[in-house]
Amino acid sequence: MAIPALIAGVSEPILSLTDAAIIGNMEQNATTSLAAVGIVTTFLSMLIWVLGQTRSAISSIISQYLGAGNVEAVKNLPAQAIFVITTLSLVIIAITYPLASHIFKLYNASGDILNYSVDYYQIRVFGFPFTLFTIAVFGTFRGLQNTYFPMLIAISGALANIILDFVFVYGIEGIIPAMHIKGAAYASVLAQLIMALLSAYYLLKKTDIPLIAKLPFNPEMKRFTLMILNLFIRTIALNIALYFGTSFATKYGESYIAAYTIAINLWFLGAFLIDGYASAGNILSGKLLGAKDYKSLLELSNKLIKYGIVVGLFIGIIGAVFYYPLGNLFSNDEAVLTEFYNVFWIVLAMQPLCALAFIFDGVFKGLGKMKYLRNVLVFSTLLVFVPIIFWADALDYKLYGIFIAFTFWMIARGLPLIIKFRKTFITLAQNN
Repeated sequence: MAIPALIAGVSEPILSLTDAAIIGNMEQNATTSLAAVGIVTTFLSMLIWVLGQTRSAISSIISQYLGAGNVEAVKNLPAQAIFVITTLSLVIIAITYPLASHIFKLYNASGDILNYSVDYYQIRVFGFPFTLFTIAVFGTFRGLQNTYFPMLIAISGALANIILDFVFVYGIEGIIPAMHIKGAAYASVLAQLIMALLSAYYLLKKTDIPLIAKLPFNPEMKRFTLMILNLFIRTIALNIALYFGTSFATKYGESYIAAYTIAINLWFLGAFLIDGYASAGNILSGKLLGAKDYKSLLELSNKLIKYGIVVGLFIGIIGAVFYYPLGNLFSNDEAVLTEFYNVFWIVLAMQPLCALAFIFDGVFKGLGKMKYLRNVLVFSTLLVFVPIIFWADALDYKLYGIFIAFTFWMIARGLPLIIKFRKTFITLAQNN
């Protein structure tokens, strides 16, 4: 389950990384455009993570019903959830589109960076409903213990985005004009549309889950809504950290925000690679909880800890081997590369810590323990990350300070989850 989920999980960061790599190597305003992509990606990630929590909630409920042998009772839940969340996404587009300039000024963007951010966002945001639709369908497949079809969809979307990026950013002489940063945005939207269409196809053809929402609401819609609300608060706390990281990097100057954009997108890629095992934890923990098989649940957590550390170390080692080529892949600006190389080692060193935090995030989502996840992230953001990043800024540590804050943030996120899980389920497994 983990390997297909791992491949599927990297689709969103690959969309952003492809944009960053191709834009960062343009002949025209590459560094300014790269900075703009970093700012917009941070804001879009916030929106996607806030509303994309439907995946975890749907997966948790369906997998628990699957474990209890009663999936039929929640067959109509995914369609209702998809309808609600995509409708909300249209409302968000209507609100944020005319306010894009004001939004990105909050990230300290100004001048050309602000103009490029607005141009990129006002195209890219139209892919938002397609992304949320795809995420919800992925959650349905996960609940059914299927990570194969999401993998196929994600690969198709990523390949389409790479091809379209080259075509629209650089153009085809005499056929398609070079559209630069706007071209990257169009490529992402079309790739997200392709993924949404494939998601609908596979769900309708390979399962008996309907896509047309009908009333009355499923009885589990109440629990689904409570899960989403807790995850909503949790994701706001997560994005407070990302906001401060982007805002401070922008304040330090163009080369800093460009370097930060490369580093944070590679960090996201590592996070989504690890998310394959987080997805396996999410999928299987819900099923085992529904079956009340606490002993197997504890064994699952022990395996996930081992796999997480190994995968985290592997990502760190691969990043170390390709340390300098990775930088050159995204930019040829010496000032940007210098700042990137100065801090990329911190991103690599924190990978095993990230692995444990992300995996137990997934496990707790599968268990439906969204309230505890909310409390842990609010605590780690407000009482760990925010004080450290302001302290580091006062000491003029710049990007060092930002990534040191992220490192301690991950420790504060992961450790309480591991302790809480083992304290709860060791006792239940002994009594099982």
